[in-house]
Amino acid sequence: MASCSMPESFNVALQRVRTNASYFQVNYVIIILFMVFLSLLWHPVSIIVFIFTIGVWLFLYFLRDEPVVVFGYGVDERVILAVLSISTLVLLLLTHATVFLAGLAVGLVVVVLHGAFRRTNDLFLDEEQGVEGDVSVDLKETASASYSSPF
Repeated sequence: MASCSMPESFNVALQRVRTNASYFQVNYVIIILFMVFLSLLWHPVSIIVFIFTIGVWLFLYFLRDEPVVVFGYGVDERVILAVLSISTLVLLLLTHATVFLAGLAVGLVVVVLHGAFRRTNDLFLDEEQGVEGDVSVDLKETASASYSSPF
């Protein structure tokens, strides 16, 4: 059974895109960022700004465990998201925005096409069923176990 097929209608395609977007969220972000990166390869200033911006996003939004505190006050998550989004757009508009937008558009087209044509009825199949002979490992137990073998 193939995992891709033509959607029966526009509504089915739209529902597939929504379901696949939630399931393949990280993969889709990687695809879009890779397309933007490829589009910026011939513009060194833009790629430096892009890499700097990714670093700021990682540091302030994705990889932090505690809330951001400025002058003793906690900053709301939505404020951080808004400031990062606006500053990212301003920086990218100042450095070859058309190239950035073209890479973003190509990445979005690839993601939407995959989302529309990828079936959604077998997405959780791998998590629910194990392949015969597959060894299941409890990650919590593994993380707390010592390096010494009980055997």
